Amino acid sequence: MKPELSRPLPVASIGPRHDDIVVEADAKERAMIAARLGLPAVERLRCRFRLASPVSRTVVARGELSASVVQTCVVTLEDFPAEIAERFEVRFVPAGTESDDLDPEVPDDIGYVGDVIDLGEAATEQLALALDPYPRRPGTVLPEGVVEGLAEGLDEDDEALFDASPAGKRRQQ
Repeated sequence: MKPELSRPLPVASIGPRHDDIVVEADAKERAMIAARLGLPAVERLRCRFRLASPVSRTVVARGELSASVVQTCVVTLEDFPAEIAERFEVRFVPAGTESDDLDPEVPDDIGYVGDVIDLGEAATEQLALALDPYPRRPGTVLPEGVVEGLAEGLDEDDEALFDASPAGKRRQQ
């Protein structure tokens, strides 16, 4: 399956100095990315990569992602605009050599096949990681009693976690 945003780059073309490459999605690509990520719209997607020359077929990329998206509020189910700005670092490595390290401080590995990395797919993946999984329209709060209603049926371990939450602290007063 071809990625919605594909910008293939041969590893051999990455120079000894840091190469800066900008990836921007056009309207058609943004519409396909929105569908893939379950968003009402992606209005702008731009990702700037700074690539370090490959060492042992590993390419280190530092990037800056900026995007304008439309998300759906999990409380009101209304669409609202959101701005995303993220800095990140990833490593492109030959497929099958990706690290299993789950440490959030360690750059993610993105496997590539042959001698070509895909900066467009990497930009799409970074956008997916940057999205709030439970987006709320600014200023939206849960209706009174909803959080307390969710607490019914919790066991003692769950109760301890809930009591540490803001709603749990209000309930204790």
